Amino acid sequence: MSWTTICSLSDINPNAGVCALLGEEQVAIFKVNGQIYAIGNKDPFSNANVLSRGIVGSLNDTLAVASPLYKQHFNLETGICLEDETVSVPCYQVRTEGDLIQIAI
Repeated sequence: MSWTTICSLSDINPNAGVCALLGEEQVAIFKVNGQIYAIGNKDPFSNANVLSRGIVGSLNDTLAVASPLYKQHFNLETGICLEDETVSVPCYQVRTEGDLIQIAI
């Protein structure tokens, strides 16, 4: 496994997300309570790359992002849809090196 630098911590506002291109895949990266999470940006219900623009919050004690289109919630730690556990988005390992956010590839 190798790590690729995506952006700096200061590029992401608290409790918000940004989109980054990892190869040919769009990744939604979130900074919540000082932690970094990365999931696929493509909403499987609409097939639109919008999850990075979703609202982050807690649903039944699970940290999730709500898709801005059809409002399904995706667990930020696993990528699994909370309303339909048969649907999920990719989930990526992330780490910080100083001020840089890196994703495992």
